Formats: sequence, C-alpha cells, structure tokens
Amino acid sequence: MNNLPPEDSLRLPPSPDSAPAGRRLPGTLGGPASLRPGPSGSRALVRIAAPELARRAQLEKTRGRLVVAAGGFALLFGAVSLKLAFATLLDPMTPKLRPAAHMPTPGETAIGRAPITDRNGEVLAVSLQVTELYANPQEINDAEAAADRLLRVLPNLDRDRLVARITRRNVPGTERPVEFAYIARNLPPRQQQAINDLGVPGFHFRPAERRFYPQGSAAAHVLGQVDVDGRGIAGVERSFDERLRTERAPVRLSLDVRVQVALREAVQKAIADYNGIGGAGVVMDVNTAEILAMVSLPDYDASDPGGLQRRAGDAPATGAQQVVARPTPPRAPLRSDQDPHFNRATVGLYEPGSTFKLFTAAMALDAGTANIWSSFDAAHPIRYGRFTISDYKGKNRSLMLPEVLAYSSNLGAAHMAMGVGPARHREFMGRMGMLTRLGVEVPETARPLAPTAQGWRDINTMTVAFGHGISVTPLHVVNGVAALANGGILRQPTLLAQPAGEAREGTRVIAERTSDTLRRLMRLVVTDGSGKGAEVAGYFVGGKTGTAQKTGPRGGYLEDKRIAAFVGAFPLNAPRYALYVMVDEPKPNAQSHGYATAGWVAAPAAGSVIRRIAPILGMVPETDRIPQIQQTIAIPLQPGRPARPAEP
Repeated sequence: MNNLPPEDSLRLPPSPDSAPAGRRLPGTLGGPASLRPGPSGSRALVRIAAPELARRAQLEKTRGRLVVAAGGFALLFGAVSLKLAFATLLDPMTPKLRPAAHMPTPGETAIGRAPITDRNGEVLAVSLQVTELYANPQEINDAEAAADRLLRVLPNLDRDRLVARITRRNVPGTERPVEFAYIARNLPPRQQQAINDLGVPGFHFRPAERRFYPQGSAAAHVLGQVDVDGRGIAGVERSFDERLRTERAPVRLSLDVRVQVALREAVQKAIADYNGIGGAGVVMDVNTAEILAMVSLPDYDASDPGGLQRRAGDAPATGAQQVVARPTPPRAPLRSDQDPHFNRATVGLYEPGSTFKLFTAAMALDAGTANIWSSFDAAHPIRYGRFTISDYKGKNRSLMLPEVLAYSSNLGAAHMAMGVGPARHREFMGRMGMLTRLGVEVPETARPLAPTAQGWRDINTMTVAFGHGISVTPLHVVNGVAALANGGILRQPTLLAQPAGEAREGTRVIAERTSDTLRRLMRLVVTDGSGKGAEVAGYFVGGKTGTAQKTGPRGGYLEDKRIAAFVGAFPLNAPRYALYVMVDEPKPNAQSHGYATAGWVAAPAAGSVIRRIAPILGMVPETDRIPQIQQTIAIPLQPGRPARPAEP
C-alpha cells in the first residue's frame, strides 16, 4: 500500500536565500521565482542571483563582439583570397624580365674614358676600375686610434696628416661638418680586404677608374697624361680629351709601337755611348706625314708621371697612390732640357746646324740661281762686321754644289743662299714651315725663333743657310726633309692614323725635278760624305748630318756643348720614310777618336734604327740589285757641265 502523499502535496524546502512565500524576488525574471520542469514534468521554481545575471549579460556582449570580429576577419581573408585568385587564375601578370648585363664588344669599353691604340690596335692607354679609400670624419670617434690601425695596412701614410684629415671638423668658414676626406687611391683588392678586416667605422670605399699605359715610357710624351679626375692635361690625352670622354671607340694613333720602341732604344744607346744629357728621334711616313714614332729622352713612365715609385727615400711602394703620403724632401729644380716631361721633339728649339744645307740647296735649285755644277768659293772665310764664317776642316778650294753638301761647307752654303737673296730666302723658309708652329695633335709645340722680316739681313741669310741664327724643333726639320724627298709636297705632320690608300692634302713647295735632285744629293752625303755611318745595305739611305753649338741663356755659344743630329729618308729610289735622330751634348769617347760630331754620334744611331725598323715595316733589302738601283739615284761629286747644243 502506498502511503506516500500525493505529488501536489509535496513541497521543496525553501532555499536559504529565497524570499518569503508570496513575495517577489527583486531581479528575478517572470515573477517571484523561475519555474523549470521537475522530474515528472512539473515546473520547479529556481531563483537566480543578480551577480549571475550580470555575468551572463557580459558573456552575451562578448559573444556579440567575437561574432563581429570573426566577420571582419572573414571579409579580410575573403578579399585576399579573391585578389590571389584574380592575380594567379583569372588574370595572371607576365613576370618582368631583368635586362641582361651589357657585355662590351672588342671595339668598346664600359669605362668612362676611351682607350688609345697604335696604328695596329696595340693598346697604349686604357682606363681600368680601381678602388678609392675615403673617410667620413663624423663617423670616427677616436681619430688617433683609427689612424694607428689603418697604418698597419697602409704604412706609407703620414700619421699626423692622416689624423688631421679624419678628425671631426667643419668646412672652413661654415658650420657644415666635413663628411668626406680622401685617404688613398688605386687600392688593390688585398689592401681593401685588409682595411675591411680592421672593422674601423668611418672608412669607406668607392669605385673609380685609373688611366694605365701598358707600354710604360715608350710613348709617354705623345700620350701625355690625365689628372686625378681623369681629364687630359698633356699630350694626346689633352688634345682629344672631349673625344675620349664622350665616345667609346678608341683613338687610333699613327704610331707603331714596335718602331717606337726600336727608335727609343737606339737613341738611348747613343746617349749612353756619348754621355749625352738627352736626345730625340722621329720616324715619319714621307707620303702621308704620319708620325710612326716620336721619342724624347729622358722620359718617364706614363703610368707614374711623377716618378713616385722611383724616388729615393720613399718607403716601399704598396701598390696604391696615397693621398696623404709622407711628403718627399724638396729637390733642386731641373733645367727644362733635363726635365723628363720636356718634349724635345716638339718643344725643344735647337739650331739645326748643317741639316739646313739641304733646304739651302733646294731653295737655290728651285729658284734657278744655282745648278748641280755651280761652283762656290770655299777657300776664303767670309767676314761680315765682327763675324767670320769659315769651314770645319774645309777643302780650301772652290766646291761644286754636290761637294758643298758632301763636305758640309758653311762657306759654300752661305754663298749659295746669297745668290737667292734675303727676301726670297725668308719667303722660302716660311713656305717650308720653318717660321710657324706646327699643327700636330699635341698641345706641347713651340714656335721657331727666327729674325723678323725687317730684321732679316744678309748676315742672317748667310748663317741660316748652314743652320745657325734660327732655332726650330726636330719635328720641323724632319717634316721639311720629308717634303724634299717625296716629290716636293709639304704636309702637316699628324699623330692620327690615316685611311690606307687616301692621299692627304698638301702644298707644293719645290718642283718635282728639284726633289729628284735632292734625293741624289742626300744619297751622296751617305755614300761619300759625313753620313756614311747611316748606310744600311739594300735600303739606300740618304740624308744630312748636322752639328751645332748650343746657345747659352744669355746669348752666345757655349764651348764644348753641341747638338749632333742626322736627318734623312729611305729608300731613296722610292722614298717611304723620313728619319731624325739627335743627341744633346754628346761627349767624345775612345771609339769616336775624340770626336763628338754628328757623323760619329747621330749617323750610326740612325743606321741602327733603320736596320731594326725596316723589316718591321715590311721592307725587304734590295741586296741583289744594289748596283742597278744605286746608278739611278747617284750623282757625282763634280758633275760636268752639259754640253751646249750645237748651233745650226
């Protein structure tokens, strides 16, 4: 029997925190209590406290915020996904290709300054990339410590100057700090890495370029040099500075480096053999006036124009040009004719001596005042006021025109020139270019020293006839002789290679018949006169020697100081090249039997040059036909007067 009370009669015990029956609980929902189903489906009254309700309200607010944030992220990732899909699937972009690195062709260079080559393409000057070291003093806290560490790598630096250079300071007269100071140029990679390994802040590197001259001193005076900023300051580098900086194609010179080296070595040997103080040499194409070689000694290494690596007392070279290197002790200034940078070939002014007798003979023959059988008094000295003209080891008799050149008679040349007269003599000298500056492609040229038109008197004509009283450069002499040998056309000398097969414009200065006679006379000087030392079998050399005393700084001639020179052309049966060799202040030696004249000094040097360069220039000696060829260019010392035609 079930004795339990009915369900309706059961009541749950009141909660300890519940409100009294019949009273509404504050903060409750829906009345005094909440009902929830009981176990049998009945509703039970549950009372919820106010803190719990507040907590639940806060959770609802947080849930709402999370929903908003999640929606925002969903939109963001959706936009990114759409963008990726559009960029990769719907409209993919074509990738941009990086341009290929430009590789210089053999005819161009990636360096700013174009190279210079000889006529055969041999590089004479080229710019290469190097590294420069500089400092930012504002980044260096301890200048002395930084300097001491740098000196481990670059011991040639002067410590005091280096410290002053890298110390923090302002630009003089302003409040702007100094942020750039050169330390060294042309650093090799090994030194650059060693400086990097020091780990000193404030030292930096930057790329630069440096001019190099692979042939060293071979053509230093022709090429010239550039300054630290790469701009030409001398020679071809200066004359073609704009062209070299704006165009990549090499500047092709007329020089042949093989001929240049051979000429330099021959002149150097002559200087050494006769203890001269210097010398010069020129080889020129007689038909184009192209200069194949031009030498001035002493010279210098074109890559080291200041001679920094050769100065005594310097510390061992480190391979870099130091901007703050230790200063070298002052040296006594050099005379201009002893300065290695002085170009004797284009700037040196010398009395040409007896080489000018070729021009005197050409003038007289061309003017018709003399012919090859003309006779001139060489037995009596010429006295003009306080001046006396005489011969060196003269024949003391009358000489025919060929003898005047073969025996180098001053008296015969003076009489020959006087037959033309001072006015026409000076006009002829001007026509031959002996009174004006030559227009060769180097800025270092000199204007000849000669009497003015008003001051050109009889005495000037007599002395200039044998090469005294006028001063010209060696290039003037050889260029004039080229005109005498090539048929009578004078051209401006050039250092630029000319197109093959194209004739250069020139000016006719003598008749072709006169040129033919001059070639015979030049040949006679070598076979029977003072130029025998220049003879080279099979090349039919002709020319003229010249020995002239040097003038002093205050005028007058210096005792035992002379210029010994030889000028000529070869082969005279078909002239192709003119040659000039000069030695400054040669001294006698045992081999010359106490003489230091051009016949002993310069003529043999010219012969050695021809012997070396003729095969280089593709010339084969005509040894099998020497008698036949010699007959076509020979002239007797005493030509007979042609017989007059019989009267009808």
